[in-house]
Amino acid sequence: MNRRGGLTAIDGAMALIALLLVVQMWLLTATLEAYLSGHSEPIFPAALISGLIFVGCFGLFLFIRRIDANVRITRQPD
Repeated sequence: MNRRGGLTAIDGAMALIALLLVVQMWLLTATLEAYLSGHSEPIFPAALISGLIFVGCFGLFLFIRRIDANVRITRQPD
């Protein structure tokens, strides 16, 4: 993979991470508001979804590390 393609992939993955974090913050806010108004039903599903979002962000992080390592290896002169 060339440097330009690697940077494009990293930019896309970072944009997805930012979007997922915004969704996670919204989920936290909505769940906390529901809990404080006396509704405890959405706590477990929200925690499960938040955990899935975390796993997705961690997977994207690993993807970014792999792409970065591949770009660095291909850039080194022989």
